[in-house]
Amino acid sequence: MSKVLSLFVILFLSANCLFAQEEINSNRKRIKTTRITKAPKIDGLLDDEAWKSAEIAKDFVVFRPDNGEKAPDTHKTEVRVIYDNDAIYISANMNDPDPSKIPMEFTNRDNFGQSDFFLVTINPNDDGQNGFEFIVMSTGSQAESKISEGNEDFSWNAVWQSAAKVNGVGWSVEMKIPYRALRFANKPVQSWGFNFHRRVLNENAQYTWNWIDNTKGVWTQYDGLVEDFRDIKPPTRLAFYPYTSGTIDSYDGNSESSGSIGMDVQYGITENFTLDATLIPDFGQVGFDNVSLNLGPFEQVFNEQRQFFVEGTELFGKGNLFFSRRIGNTPTNFSAVYDNLGADEEVVDNPNGVKMLNAVKISGRTKKGLGIGFFNAITEKTEATIRNNNTGEVRKEVTEPFANYNIMVLDQTFNQNSSITLINTNVTRDGNFRDANVTGLLWHVRTKNSKYFVDGSYKQSNVMQGGTTVTGHTFDTSIARAAGNWRWEAGYNFEDKNYNPNDLGVLFSNNEQTFYGNVSYRILQPKGKFNNYGVNAWWNINYLHTPGTYTGNNVGISSWYNTRNQINFGANINGNIGRQFDFFEPRQGSTSGVFFLRPTRLRANSWFNSDRRKKLSVSANAYKTAFLNHPRDGYGFNVSPRYRFSNQLSFSYGFGFNQDYNDQGWVGEDSGNQIFGQRDRKTFNNTISAKYNFSINSSLSLTFRHNWSDVRYESQFYNLRTDGYLDPNLNYNVNHDINFNSWNLDLNYFWQFAPGSQLIAFYRNSIFSVNDQTGDDFFTNLDNLFSEPKQHIFSLRLVYFIDYNRVKNIF
Repeated sequence: MSKVLSLFVILFLSANCLFAQEEINSNRKRIKTTRITKAPKIDGLLDDEAWKSAEIAKDFVVFRPDNGEKAPDTHKTEVRVIYDNDAIYISANMNDPDPSKIPMEFTNRDNFGQSDFFLVTINPNDDGQNGFEFIVMSTGSQAESKISEGNEDFSWNAVWQSAAKVNGVGWSVEMKIPYRALRFANKPVQSWGFNFHRRVLNENAQYTWNWIDNTKGVWTQYDGLVEDFRDIKPPTRLAFYPYTSGTIDSYDGNSESSGSIGMDVQYGITENFTLDATLIPDFGQVGFDNVSLNLGPFEQVFNEQRQFFVEGTELFGKGNLFFSRRIGNTPTNFSAVYDNLGADEEVVDNPNGVKMLNAVKISGRTKKGLGIGFFNAITEKTEATIRNNNTGEVRKEVTEPFANYNIMVLDQTFNQNSSITLINTNVTRDGNFRDANVTGLLWHVRTKNSKYFVDGSYKQSNVMQGGTTVTGHTFDTSIARAAGNWRWEAGYNFEDKNYNPNDLGVLFSNNEQTFYGNVSYRILQPKGKFNNYGVNAWWNINYLHTPGTYTGNNVGISSWYNTRNQINFGANINGNIGRQFDFFEPRQGSTSGVFFLRPTRLRANSWFNSDRRKKLSVSANAYKTAFLNHPRDGYGFNVSPRYRFSNQLSFSYGFGFNQDYNDQGWVGEDSGNQIFGQRDRKTFNNTISAKYNFSINSSLSLTFRHNWSDVRYESQFYNLRTDGYLDPNLNYNVNHDINFNSWNLDLNYFWQFAPGSQLIAFYRNSIFSVNDQTGDDFFTNLDNLFSEPKQHIFSLRLVYFIDYNRVKNIF
C-alpha cells in the first residue's frame, strides 16, 4: 500500500510538468450572459421581456456528418443565456423548413427516440473534462447526464424545468436549470464552459455552436465560453425523496404482503461535493435479469438495476474494482449450509439474498480537478434455518455476517485530457468470515493534441481469512494513437495467481498474461453514399502468468458502414489459430497443470440495422462457427422488428435461435477422472417490448422475455487425458441432460406527477424451471412450462421530491 501511495504522489506532482495543454480550442466562441430581475415563464414561447436584451449564440457549425461545414440557413439556430439568483435560463429558437414534419416520438426520461433535440453542455469549472448535459426533445421530454472525462452518465438525474413548442417557423425551447443541479465555485465573477447541440433527425445531422473538430482532441475540450456570471452563490443543496411502497407476492398459491417506508437524501456538503444516502432502501421494482443457462467455468453476472448504485457512481467505477451487485448478493455460505447438514436435518429457510441496511456516497471535484469519492454500504446478518426432523429442534446458521463495504477514490484530472487515480476498496465482515482489500493506481495521460495516450494500472489485492493474508497483483499498460483516420493500440497485462478482487469486484480468471493490440482505419468526413465506415483488426497472445505456459490466441478483423440514409451494417471474422490450451474448463485451477485441448476455431458474424426513422425498422445479426479437424460447429441468428404505430405507441419483437453441435465440456468428476461430455445445445430467446406514452410524464410499458435451452448429451462420456485430449469412458452413465426455462413478464405504469415525484405501479409474472426432460418441440416445452409454479408480484411505490430551499421560502 505504501509503495502505491508513493508512486501516486510522484505521478501526481510531476503530471503538470510532463505535459502542457495545447490550446486546441483557440477559436472558441464567447457570449456574455445577462442578469434579470423577472424570470421568464417556462412555456416554450420565448415572448418574455427577459429574453429581449440577451446576447445571441448563433452561427452553428455541422458536427456530423460534414464536420466543420457551416450549418444550413434553412436550420438557423439562436440561443440565449440569462440568469438570476436562483437559476440559469436558456432559450433556443430553431428554424425548420417544414415544422409539420419535425419528428416527435414520445419517450420517457433519458430516452431520445425518433425526435429532434436541443442539448446544452455546462462546465462551471471549464476544465474540458467534467460537466453536465441537459437535453430537451421536440416533444418536451427531458434527459440529462453527468460528463466525466468524455463519458456521458445518463443514470444521473436532476430536477429542472423545460418546455418545447412547435411554431410556424420551426420549434423553440425554454429551460430553467436551478443552481442546486450544478456544482460551481463561490466567486464574484465567473465564466463557464458552454456548448449547444441541435439534432435534426430528418437530415441525419447534428449542429453545434462551438465547432468540435473530430480530427483531434476530445469533444469535451471544445466548449465555448459564457462570461459575466456575477454574484451568484451556490445554494443549500438539500433534497429529500421520501417513499412508501406496498407489495403482494404470490407463489404457487401462497401469498404474502409487505410494506416499507424509507427515504433517499441528497445534501451539498460544499459547493462542489454532494452526499447521497439511502435509508431503509427498497429495490422491489427493479427489472428482471436476462438469465440464461451457464455451462461454463465462470460465474454469470448481470447489470446493476438499482437506481442508487447506477446514479452518480462514475468515480467509483474507476479501474473496474466496483461491481455493486456484490452488495446484497447471494450469501457467502449459501451453498455450504447444505454440505454441513446432519443425518436427520433439513434446511427449511435459506435466503438467497442479503438485505442492505443503508448506503452513503460522497463525491465531487474541486476547481483544480481533484475528484474525491467515498462510498459505504452496510448489510445485515443473514441466517439459514435448519430443523432436525427427529427432535424438532431448530437451529440457525450464519450464511452472511454483518458486513461493511467501503470505497475511497482520488482522481486528479489535468490538461483537459488526462488523469491519475488512486482507488481503494474494502470489505469487512463480522466474525471469522473473509475480509478483503484492493488498492489500484490508474493513469491515462494524453499528448498536447490528444492524438496519443499512455493508459494503464497497477492493482494489489489482499484477502484475509483464518489468520492468513494472501496478496496478489495485476498490471496493465498500453500506448495508443487515438485520433485521425489511422488509430492503433498495443499493450500488455497480467494477473498473478493470487490476485482476487471478487469480494467487491469481478474477475473471471487470474494467473494470465496477454500481449494485445489493434489497428483501425475510419473516414472522418462523408464519402459517397456513406456518412462513415471503417475497418478494425485485433489480436491477443495469451499465456499463464505462472509458469508462463502458452495458452492460445485471438485474432479478428471487422468492418462497419453507416449510410447517409441511416442504414448501418457490418461483418467480422474472428477465431483462434492453432491449438488452444484451456486451463479453466476442467475446474482444477490454472496452476494444476490440467488443461483441455481445443482445436482451431473460426467464426463469421454479420449485422444489419435499417433506418429507425421509418415506422417499421429491423435489426438482425447472424453467425456461423466452424472448427478445424473436429465435428463441432454451430450457427445462430437474431431478428428484431420494431413498429411505431404513432408518436405515442411502439412495439418491438425479438427472436433469437442458436444451435451448437458436438460441443464438448466438463460435466463432473468420477474416481479421480475429469469427465467430459459431448452435447448438442439449442437455445430460443423471445422478447417483446411495448410502450404507450399518455404524455411525456406518463406511460405504460410491457417487457417480456422467454429463454429456453435444451442440452442433450450423447450416451458416451470421456476422461480427460494429461495431454488435454479425451478418451472414452465406458463405465460412466449419469444423465446430464438439461431443459432450462426462464420466463419473465413485467408490466409497468409510470407517472411523474410533479418534478422529481413519481407514482409507479408494477406487475411481474415469472416462471423458472430446470429439469432433464429434453427433446420436446417448442410448443410442447411451453405447455410443460405453464404447469410449473408461477410467481406473481404486484407493487405500488410513491416517491415525493422535497427541496429544502422551496420549503424554506414557503415558511
